[in-house]
Amino acid sequence: MMKFDALFAGFSKMKVVVIGDVMLDTYWWGRVDRISPEAPVPVVALDKKEYRIGGAGNVALNTAALGAATTLFSIVGDDDDAEILLNLLQQQHIDTKYIIKSTDRITTNKIRIVGKSQQMMRLDSEVTHDIAADEATAIISSFKAYAKRYQPNVVIFEDYNKGILTAGVITEIIAVCKEHGIATAVDPKRKNFFTYQDVDIFKPNLKEVKEGLNLLLESVDEPAMRDVHEALQKVLQHKISLITLSEKGVFFQKGSQSRIIPSHLRNIADVSGAGDTVIAVAALVYAATNDIKLAAETANIAGGLVCEEVGTAAINKQRLLEECTELIAG
Repeated sequence: MMKFDALFAGFSKMKVVVIGDVMLDTYWWGRVDRISPEAPVPVVALDKKEYRIGGAGNVALNTAALGAATTLFSIVGDDDDAEILLNLLQQQHIDTKYIIKSTDRITTNKIRIVGKSQQMMRLDSEVTHDIAADEATAIISSFKAYAKRYQPNVVIFEDYNKGILTAGVITEIIAVCKEHGIATAVDPKRKNFFTYQDVDIFKPNLKEVKEGLNLLLESVDEPAMRDVHEALQKVLQHKISLITLSEKGVFFQKGSQSRIIPSHLRNIADVSGAGDTVIAVAALVYAATNDIKLAAETANIAGGLVCEEVGTAAINKQRLLEECTELIAG
């Protein structure tokens, strides 16, 4: 039987690198009591502002919450939003010294205006073109030095199509990981979907897979998902497919081993950030155990747990330990 206490205690000995698009999630909470006389829109009377860590930062937040030493590689703007975001990351003991400030970009900030617990509007402040060649070179060279010195257990690519993960950055860093025997896990987006050649874990959601492979899936069952894995593997030559299936759970396949793990019944409050939690937990558990079935089961529970929270939130390590002990070991 899996000893989850020992597994979770061992996370503190793990070193994780997250590379990708970090962002600030801003929440403006307020009340709606009337419609504006100037236009047919609700008037939100602001009560408070709240800042949270988003994007690749949320993946790092989750691995750090589980106790792993976590380092972020990314680029932000040289602006006030960057200072807020870097302070939030440092408060969670996430290493930010490899985050570059760029005068050519702004820090991605997604502002959500919430009234009566419902999102009224979202304002996105961002730059999405690829980072400059010298910035890409700086990320690659600093990662090479880091990997050689610290030998992390796993590198997680968190791609939000904001321009940090260029084709060159992706291929160079995967090559460095292969050289040093470092596990790799990817949460991809459409633009660079097939650039992540030869990674260990490839974790898209079902919608991204269908778009990437241009598929029309009539049913989501294990035979159909095995066909999807085979189609992905022909292009990517990766080791493991881990595909999130929304309310149906997750599918994994490694070699001939495959399974759909159904989701557990939850009171869903907000699905934002669930994919970040799934890749964080799956990558960490797989790096610790080399057991993809266990990693998928644990990540499936973790993804459900964070959906019970409003907005992006880190996994609660104790709650996850309790549920894994009950639902998997039990």
